[in-house]
Amino acid sequence: MSVFIEIPDGKDPIGYVWGELVPGIGPAASAFALSIYEHTTLGLREFEAARLRIAQINGCLFCQDWRTERDGVTVEDGFEEVVERWRTSTDLDERARLAVEYAERFALDHHSIDDSFWQRMRVHYADREIAELSMCLGSWISFGRLNRVLGLDAACVLPGHAAGGKQSSAQAGQSSG
Repeated sequence: MSVFIEIPDGKDPIGYVWGELVPGIGPAASAFALSIYEHTTLGLREFEAARLRIAQINGCLFCQDWRTERDGVTVEDGFEEVVERWRTSTDLDERARLAVEYAERFALDHHSIDDSFWQRMRVHYADREIAELSMCLGSWISFGRLNRVLGLDAACVLPGHAAGGKQSSAQAGQSSG
């Protein structure tokens, strides 16, 4: 896939689009995207489970390659496969499974989110966590799709990836989901 916006020579595509191309919007969008990682109260596994499911649905290569790091901790290798088979996996606790289900419904069929789902969700999540997860999902859907649709996801290589490692949220500046 090609980048569909002209990127000046020597510019990082994501940094350019998110930081320079639309100076009144890009930096604000980037700040919102970053705030999700900096201020979340959600546990790492449910956060990453929901984020990865959105990345899979969006098809954003950058977002699928990303791994959120907290205090040197990331989810285990192969977690993306666990998320793909969330319905049958025994490797997800109920909070993570609900986060993935919510992410999928939010992205693909939000009209299917019914009272039965909310009853199950409220057993495991407080209202604040539901609102926070909803904001995360909205951000990951919109910004991950922006990266994918404009071809930015394939044009960027995570700095830690060139050496074979995954990158932390602090290294990239922003991951959209």
